[in-house]
Amino acid sequence: MKTETADNIVDFIRAKGQATAKELTAHFMISYQAVFKQLKKLQTSGRLKKIGSAPKVYYIINEPAENFNTEALNQKLARIVEENYFIITPAGEMKKGVAGFAYWCAKQNLPIEKTAGEYVKTLAKYQAYKKGGIISGLLKLRQTFTPVNLNELFYLDFYSIERFGKTKLGQLLLYSKQSQNRKLIRQLAEEIKPQVEKIISRHKISAVGFIPPTVKREVQFMKELKNFLGLALPLIAITKIKTPIIIPQKTLNKLQDRIENARSTFVVDENTKYNNILLIDDAVGSGATLNEIAGRIKQKNFARKIIGLAITGSFKGFDVISEV
Repeated sequence: MKTETADNIVDFIRAKGQATAKELTAHFMISYQAVFKQLKKLQTSGRLKKIGSAPKVYYIINEPAENFNTEALNQKLARIVEENYFIITPAGEMKKGVAGFAYWCAKQNLPIEKTAGEYVKTLAKYQAYKKGGIISGLLKLRQTFTPVNLNELFYLDFYSIERFGKTKLGQLLLYSKQSQNRKLIRQLAEEIKPQVEKIISRHKISAVGFIPPTVKREVQFMKELKNFLGLALPLIAITKIKTPIIIPQKTLNKLQDRIENARSTFVVDENTKYNNILLIDDAVGSGATLNEIAGRIKQKNFARKIIGLAITGSFKGFDVISEV
């Protein structure tokens, strides 16, 4: 195929805004095989990108912001960015590593090398709180609540970091919940499962409880997460009571209101004796839900030790994560 045919395909798509392979085949009167071969080359070179999924797949022009020059990055910066950066774009695309960071820099009109250096420094500040890839939130809990009913509280990552926004787990958590996307929930479960299993092994967990959701959705995040994690442990029965008016925790900005909500609407229906219990939640802002459920367990006296685990947590003390 001549180069001018590739240029003509790009011009056609630019004029129409988007096009399918079928439209290109009909317009240029060439075979499907020839069209797909050319489309693949145009995607590899960065001139086009594919959106949608079969059977509705479209090809659009790759905007200049997404063809950002990454050659300015030195190897050390590039390696750290590649290992850590992740973004889900407003168009619903996942972009990882250097490519994702370049996209973000271009959108913000920022120089990539200088900004990558600043990102790595900021990342190091937050990663200093991790020990073995896990963050302890117990001090934060002690500064917020009396009494503290949990023996330990862990996060797998912060929900977001200053200036650069949501972390990889923060992005996956937000969009898997908002879009009720089972594929994203599975990806998140696969991402966190090794760390969850490490905590279970290290703390000799004998049963696990998943914090039930407040808002009814067709796809319930915690239910899907439980299934995808597939932990071979007994499950603690935790119930969210239906009230005349449903008040999601994330809508409450006062700490006492969050405590009252958690205390009044969660029930632990369990009598079996366990040594160590792990309570898993999606995100911890104040920690009120986990702390109050742990209080219910202590009242019933069926566990020796109660450990809380959140996929993400806030960095500051009482800092509400209202998005999730």
